[in-house]
Amino acid sequence: MSVSLKPDYVFDDYSAITPAFLRARGIRLLLADLDYTLAPKRVPEPDDALRAWTEALRAGGVTLAILSNNRSSARVERFCGGLGIRFVGHAGKPAVRGFAEAMRRHGAAPGETAMLGDKLLTDTLGAKRSGLLMLMVEPKGGPYGAWNHVLHALQEPFKRAAAHDCREKRRFFCGKP
Repeated sequence: MSVSLKPDYVFDDYSAITPAFLRARGIRLLLADLDYTLAPKRVPEPDDALRAWTEALRAGGVTLAILSNNRSSARVERFCGGLGIRFVGHAGKPAVRGFAEAMRRHGAAPGETAMLGDKLLTDTLGAKRSGLLMLMVEPKGGPYGAWNHVLHALQEPFKRAAAHDCREKRRFFCGKP
């Protein structure tokens, strides 16, 4: 089986992804990475903007769940508790087991599930291996530390090769959102 490392869509931030965008693509379950996707790793609880976005998804008929590789469930539990959402911790991304478990818990099939993340080798690879629509974002709070700067620089060619690059600096590649 051939698997692409190219995300389907690339956005500046999670807030650019609306319930209407997801529904237009048949998505009813949105799995999201936590660290650097929804908040910088050093932020322990969701902010008001994330709470509002989560509520807009819920009101729009889209379920949000966290799919995290965090070694400690304490951070994920605290963060998700503040949003009133469920999570799969120790997901083992890019392995498909965490993706499959999250879909099973929510009664969703791959064709109605999308993954939102910031990493190519965990989020994107796992989503593609699981048959999901992949939505990639720039790291929330920017890359932190030397390794993350290198990693995100190496991901840029794959982001530019995405079918739809909806980042502000390249929005003309996005096509119809």
